[in-house]
Amino acid sequence: MKKVILGILLALNLINISTPTYATTNQITIDGITIASDVNLEVKNNRTMVPLRVISENLGANVNWSDSQVTLTKNDMKVILKFNSNKVVKNGKTELLDVKPYIKNNRTFVPMRFIAESFGSNVNYKYGIVTVDTKPFIIDSVKVKALQHEYHATMGGIIQEIKGHGYNEAIYNVFIENKGSKIEAPANYTWMSHPSPGEYYKSGQYDFIDQEGNSIARFDMYTLVQSFDDNLSSQPQVLIHVPTEHQWYLFNENARQAMDTLIDRAFANGFVTVISNTIP
Repeated sequence: MKKVILGILLALNLINISTPTYATTNQITIDGITIASDVNLEVKNNRTMVPLRVISENLGANVNWSDSQVTLTKNDMKVILKFNSNKVVKNGKTELLDVKPYIKNNRTFVPMRFIAESFGSNVNYKYGIVTVDTKPFIIDSVKVKALQHEYHATMGGIIQEIKGHGYNEAIYNVFIENKGSKIEAPANYTWMSHPSPGEYYKSGQYDFIDQEGNSIARFDMYTLVQSFDDNLSSQPQVLIHVPTEHQWYLFNENARQAMDTLIDRAFANGFVTVISNTIP
C-alpha cells in the first residue's frame, strides 16, 4: 500500500512541475487583419507561442539566423533569442523569458507577447483572439494610413492598398536606404503599354497616404526596357523619381526585388486590398 501511495504522489508531483504544450486555434489579428498560419498556435506556461514567421513578416522585423540563435532587428531594436534557452538579449541587456523558444515540426516557436511588445506593439487577448496593434508609422510627423501601389500591365493596370504599419515602414525604408546618387532625368521614359528598348518604363508608383488619403511621400520606379543591343548594358537598370523633389535617383535591382518580396508577403497575409483592376 505504501508503494501505491508513493507512486500516486510521485505522479502528482510530475504533473505539477511539468509545463505541457498544447495546440490552440486562437486567432491573431495584427492591425485589424486576421493572420493565417499554416500551423496552429501553441500555449505553453500560459504564454501564446507563435511561429517566428508570423512575427518577422507582419511586424516588419528583419531575421538573421546563426547556428542555434536568431536575431530580430527593426530600427533601433535588436533581439537575440537562443533555442531552448530562456535568456534573451535585448539591445545588449540580458532578460529572462517565461518560456524558451523551441523548434517543432520545422517551425520555430517564440513567445508572442514578448516579441511584439519589444517592437513597440500592444497585445491584448479576449475571447480566444490575440490582437496586436503595431506602432504607427510616421513620415514627417504625419501618421501613414496605407501605401497605395499602382502598376500597369500590357493592357490595363492595378491599384492596390497595402496596410499594416510594419509592411509600410519596411517598404519605405527600402526606398530611403537604397536611394543612390542623384542623376539627370533619362532622355526617354514612359508609362505606355508598349515601351521601346532603351526607354525607362514606369513599373510602379508607391504613394504613402495619410488618414484623409492625401500623399505624404511618393516614389515612382522606372526600369530599363532591355534589348539585344550591347550598348544598353552600361545604362542603369532601375531608377526612382521623387515627384515632390523633382529629382531622379539611381536604384538597384536587389532593392527592387526586396520590395516585391515584401508586397507579396503582405498580399499572402491579407494586408493588400485591390482598389481597381482594369486588366482584362
